Amino acid sequence: MSRFDKVPSPLPLNHQKLIPFQVISDIERLHIETSDRDAAKNSRPDKVRHSEKFVGEVDLPESEEPILKESRHRFVLFPIQYQPIWQMYKKAQASFWTSEEIDLSHDTVDWNTRLTANERYFISHILAFFAASDVERFSNEVQIAEARSFYGFQIMMENVHSETYSLLIDTYIKDLDQRQYLFDAVETIPCVKRKAEWALRWISDKETTFAERLIAFAAVEGIFFSGAFAAIFWVKKRGLMPGLTDSNELISRDEGMHTDFACLLFSYLKRRPHPDTVRKIITEAVSIEHDFMTDALPVGLIGMNAKLMCQYIDFVADRLLVALGVEKYYNATNPFDFMEMISLQGKANFFEKRVAEYKKAHIDPRSGHRQIQSLCRVMDNEHLRSMKIFELFYLPLADSGLRFRLFIRIIFRGYLFCVFICLLTCKSPLIGKARSILHTG
Repeated sequence: MSRFDKVPSPLPLNHQKLIPFQVISDIERLHIETSDRDAAKNSRPDKVRHSEKFVGEVDLPESEEPILKESRHRFVLFPIQYQPIWQMYKKAQASFWTSEEIDLSHDTVDWNTRLTANERYFISHILAFFAASDVERFSNEVQIAEARSFYGFQIMMENVHSETYSLLIDTYIKDLDQRQYLFDAVETIPCVKRKAEWALRWISDKETTFAERLIAFAAVEGIFFSGAFAAIFWVKKRGLMPGLTDSNELISRDEGMHTDFACLLFSYLKRRPHPDTVRKIITEAVSIEHDFMTDALPVGLIGMNAKLMCQYIDFVADRLLVALGVEKYYNATNPFDFMEMISLQGKANFFEKRVAEYKKAHIDPRSGHRQIQSLCRVMDNEHLRSMKIFELFYLPLADSGLRFRLFIRIIFRGYLFCVFICLLTCKSPLIGKARSILHTG
């Protein structure tokens, strides 16, 4: 019986003496009647019990879901039928990055001289969790081409994330035994193992529905990573470990996009799990994340407030529930002002450092045409002034893409034409001499 059920249970014997006998009898009769109703309900045809597990088109078989149904057109991209899903893919494609672009040259000094032993322990174990985390890929189940495109790109980006975390561990941890211990975190670190087992229980279980696995995947990407991301952003506030914090910003943006995509795909399902099931999955994930960040790997090691961290995790969970079409459960507010930067897309200072809103190229989500090549991510300080001028005057115009470039070409050609006409009509003796030379030649 779940905690969402409202069925009363018999009172303990040691409490019965405090209540009049008639009241006790009424309670027992109510419990018997309720049990009879439950038995009658359980004796109904399976279709009735089945309908209580789902909402929407409850009788629709999972294999008949439009996004899961086999189709001979599933490998054909055009014409695009699911425009929001396709635009999400183009957004992910435009945000591509690689581990080679992370500058770790300053991190080693901070790691050896500026971090305390507790901070090094905390960060190394967070990286161990990140490096060991891998989720089920749904590309084999989803049949629509737009979603398969996104999942194909997501697999590649998860590989980039895994490589980056492994590179960070390799850079910070010099002891070979300790390094291997962290690489094998799923087997060697209990708190990491617990999170991995929960994810596998929901995501890999073939008895669960696709929708339930999708919710669990969103919980892994959106909740299991939230506390760790916030902890590393806390380190960023202190101006430490720039390579770690830059990669954290890029990866947190990617994971946020993966969570958003799971919620978007969930919205296309005709038959969805009951809200109680959604809450059950999300609250389980929250409980595990609370334990992870306050007990198994307490954020107090880096000077963060554990109570506020739990509140932040609750806030993230509420936001995820709303995205899945379910009412908030915790009604929590965001206690960390510095975490607002994650949701402020495009507000980061382009020239302060390499930022997570970097795009490999400006890509129009509707056409997919590459409009303007990106600026180099690694910029020296002496280039900042000229690049700021470039940002102020060129980039706003470049958003119009090919039309702007065509406009510049027309202006330039018009200028050349005017110069040519002036030369032909000029009365200067020098021009006349040049004209005569051309005629004689």
